[in-house]
Amino acid sequence: VAEAAQSTWYGGLMITDKPICVTGASGFIASWVVRELLENGYAVRATVRGLTEGNKYEYLTSLPGATERLELVQAELLTKGSYDKAVADCEYVMHTASPYVLDVNDSQQDLLDPALKGTLNVLKACTKAGSVRKVVLTSSVAAIYGEPISGHVYTEEDWNETSSLTRNPYFYSKTMAERSAWDFIEQKNTNFEMVVINPTVVIGPSLVPSLNTSNQILRDVLAGTYPMIMSLSWGFVDVRDVAHSHILAMESEKAKGRYLCNSETLSMSDVVNLSL
Repeated sequence: VAEAAQSTWYGGLMITDKPICVTGASGFIASWVVRELLENGYAVRATVRGLTEGNKYEYLTSLPGATERLELVQAELLTKGSYDKAVADCEYVMHTASPYVLDVNDSQQDLLDPALKGTLNVLKACTKAGSVRKVVLTSSVAAIYGEPISGHVYTEEDWNETSSLTRNPYFYSKTMAERSAWDFIEQKNTNFEMVVINPTVVIGPSLVPSLNTSNQILRDVLAGTYPMIMSLSWGFVDVRDVAHSHILAMESEKAKGRYLCNSETLSMSDVVNLSL
């Protein structure tokens, strides 16, 4: 009875009173995940890259409920064992930490290694902890397709098979990180489940003070960075909906596999017209 009171499955009640680990909490999506978890009464153990830089994470520590239920822990994607402390005793882990940059000098070092090795480091920490029931992994529509085929309706069954380190390296990093995560779950026969969220271009209000890459797409269109209105279309989804999808994936026993997360598709012309 005591155990059931501490961990009750989905049905409008919190499913655990233990801290939920959120990796990469300083990110655009992750910060909203932290906010929603706190708003729903959960304790959160959030990983960040450094804890010695003054009030750098005030946008997290000032969130409602943060004083009582938010703990920041330092962790690095490429450091083995770095996530052991953050994951210890947690039943649920939201792995959102991954680089999102489109212009890099070294695709292997700046994109693939952090995304791939970082994901495996987190999953190894979850295995070591022994307490984890479910991991919710933030992937991307980039793992679904690299160069969309006109007329094809994409589903969670699709995988990006066209990107590489030299062609859309960011898309490649997301694909390889997610594929490796699923391989890890299958090969290691883990005692925890994994659910993956694959959002399209994530836009919306930012809790983070810097401009994130996906919102920058809109800024560049409106600022005239592109030389012309091209035949391009994007799927867009609000960051708050993406955060909420992570919570639902965590709380619902029915959540399995991969979930595309999208609101609507707009062409570049549509985006320009929104500003008129």
